[in-house]
Amino acid sequence: MDEQTDLMKKIISLCKRRGFIYPGSEIYGGLAGTWDYGPLGTELKRNIKNVWWEDVVQKREDMVGLDAAIMMNPKAWEASGHVEAFTDPLVECKVCNQRFRSDKPKEIEAHQTGHEKKKEKVDWTQPQKFNLLVKAYLGVIEGKQSEIFLRGEITNGVQVNFKNVVDSTRVKIPFGVAQIGKAFRNEITPGNFTFRSREFEQMETQFYIKPEAGEAEKWFNYWKEERMGWYQRLGINKDNLRFRDHEPDERAHYATMATDVEYKAPWGWDEFMGIHYRGEWDLSRHQKYSGVSLTYRDQETGQTFIPHDVETSAGIDRSLLFFLLDAFTEEEKRVVLKLHPKLAPFKAAVFPLVANKEDLVAKAKDVYHALQRKFMVAWDARGNIGKRYFSQDEIGTPWCITVDYQTLQDNSVTIRDRDTTGQERVNADELSTLIGSRLE
Repeated sequence: MDEQTDLMKKIISLCKRRGFIYPGSEIYGGLAGTWDYGPLGTELKRNIKNVWWEDVVQKREDMVGLDAAIMMNPKAWEASGHVEAFTDPLVECKVCNQRFRSDKPKEIEAHQTGHEKKKEKVDWTQPQKFNLLVKAYLGVIEGKQSEIFLRGEITNGVQVNFKNVVDSTRVKIPFGVAQIGKAFRNEITPGNFTFRSREFEQMETQFYIKPEAGEAEKWFNYWKEERMGWYQRLGINKDNLRFRDHEPDERAHYATMATDVEYKAPWGWDEFMGIHYRGEWDLSRHQKYSGVSLTYRDQETGQTFIPHDVETSAGIDRSLLFFLLDAFTEEEKRVVLKLHPKLAPFKAAVFPLVANKEDLVAKAKDVYHALQRKFMVAWDARGNIGKRYFSQDEIGTPWCITVDYQTLQDNSVTIRDRDTTGQERVNADELSTLIGSRLE
């Protein structure tokens, strides 16, 4: 087993054992391409979304938020081009009937090698187009239901609400609309743990600009650097990140410029977010198919135009996986998940030095409940203090707080740093302020 394969096995094991991620519907044998987030995974995922929202909406004056419906009028997907163009080329192995994307030669080669090791000759079908949209049905009477699609990406909900946002707020171009939400795809070969799933979550911005010379390049490059910088600020090693520009023949049907942010994963470089210059594709198409004007009038110049769109689109599940991979550290006597403190599921853990001393436990509970008002905090009174430290290190808790006999005398506690293992004594009443300042 090579080192990278071993790393993935360790991450998958850690996620299951410590409650980050479970296989979907596991007690029924599972459902390929679906995953359930456990207690710690739920907190990590929520933190990623909260920090992203804080960065792109809360701290900006040119961005507003939206939460569009998953189910949409089917005409919206015709207008966006997904019914016609949202397809992958599909080939099928004639030996085992598994299907693969023909534009993923490494996956095909690996599958073929597996059969050859069993001395089986592999033959493939000709490539066929395979639509990725997941169909659903509305209506209570069987046979009289309306066919719709679960959204294959969350972009469309923003585009069809462009006029609503402009009419109901004071936004002025350039401005953006941010959204976080679920999407669904008929992935042919889900795999690499949560990297390619059939149900996943996205965080996206659609940033609308004037259709003037130089604007596209300016904002496209701006958002490239913004999004790359965000991942680096949250602790991902810059050597494990890179941009990859799309060639003209691989761009999505809506994009005239496209760049991926890729991570150096155990299986090789792969994308987890993209920056796309969508031009006026979406708004002009929705205007045509709906018959509703989606033009924008500049109040200062009187100019009327269909805005162009620079999109940033990140996979939350993929981002979470890469945060875990990048943070996973094995030291001589411990495993440490060096997550950025803002992302860590628990910000602190509180321990009584001795679990069977009522006065220590009572004081530790007071400290725990005080911190709990502001942060997600863990309580642990099991085993010896060293094992408790190592248990919290493995799930990424930045600070561990121990209440001991000195605490009962002067109200001071020991706070231990996850990464350095260094310890200091501080007043218990100052813990909330101290942790809050360190998080910032």
